[in-house]
Amino acid sequence: MSDLLQTIDIDTAPNPTVAIIWLHGLGADGNDFVPLVRELDLKGLPPVRFVFPHAKQIPVTVNGGYVMRAWYDITGAELTRREDEGGLRDSQRDVEALIAREKARGIPASKIILAGFSQGCAMTLQTGLRHPEKLAGMLCLSGYLPLNEKVAHERTEESIDTPIFMAHGRQDHVVPFIRGEQSRDILEKLGYTIDWHAYPMQHSLCFEEVQDISAWLKKVLA
Repeated sequence: MSDLLQTIDIDTAPNPTVAIIWLHGLGADGNDFVPLVRELDLKGLPPVRFVFPHAKQIPVTVNGGYVMRAWYDITGAELTRREDEGGLRDSQRDVEALIAREKARGIPASKIILAGFSQGCAMTLQTGLRHPEKLAGMLCLSGYLPLNEKVAHERTEESIDTPIFMAHGRQDHVVPFIRGEQSRDILEKLGYTIDWHAYPMQHSLCFEEVQDISAWLKKVLA
């Protein structure tokens, strides 16, 4: 197992019984979504541990080989062509190690949510669909399904009943809206139930989306 990724951990109250592992996008780091903890309406939920990991620093081809935090390399604007399968699987192991750490800290897989934005969304699906236990949920924002031709053979039976929230901006020019729709359609054909949301925004989050995330968290963690 690779070394555990560095993380920022925020507990909403002592002795958390739920964990949300939140994966940032390309070039960002774990600090990116820390402010969101204050914006989410968590009233009525048990104590939550938010875990914000920092991806490793790697050269990213689409950005001229510049070294930045990334879960995997991106070779061009066409996200699903010449995918960095090795990088995806390496980071999958890193995320699995974070899940294992939460379990060791007393939080069962059934109370662990994987969440991610953009590249982090891709990693949420890459890991969550292949996880050998049912997770509390997958929160997938402004991203897409990587290695989509391999999912049918690699996904686990346990993942089928994991709640999946997917959201995308209609004006997203980084991960085109149609890429999110295609990912949703593939998953639905495989038998997954998708809680799908579209918003009039670009590659970002909006207030209505934060409200919808809060409502979904209350539903899956009730």
